[in-house]
Amino acid sequence: MFQLTALYNHPEDPAAFDKHYDEVHAPLAKKLPGLQRFTVSRPAPGPDGAKPAYHLVAVLEFADAAAFQAGMAGAEGQAAVADMENFAGAGVTMLTGQSEQV
Repeated sequence: MFQLTALYNHPEDPAAFDKHYDEVHAPLAKKLPGLQRFTVSRPAPGPDGAKPAYHLVAVLEFADAAAFQAGMAGAEGQAAVADMENFAGAGVTMLTGQSEQV
C-alpha cells in the first residue's frame, strides 16, 4: 500500500474548518481515482488533558505509488489540492510513503 497522511494544525475557527472539511473537502478526496481507503481522525486531548498536536488527521491509501501519483495528477486530485486554501489556513503537513500492516 501507498499512503498519504495529512496532519492539519488547529484552525482559528474549528467549527468552520470541520464544516468545510466534512461537506466539501472529504467528498472531493473520496473521488480520487485509485483511492482504496480514506480515514479521518479528530484526536482527543491526552490523558493529562493536553491539547493534541493536530486538529485532524486524514489517511488516504492507494495500491501503490503509481496509483497515488495518477490519482493526484488527475482533475479530482487537482481539485482537492486547490481546495486546501479554502480551509487549511493554519497549515497542514503531508507525509507520503509505503505502508504495511505489522
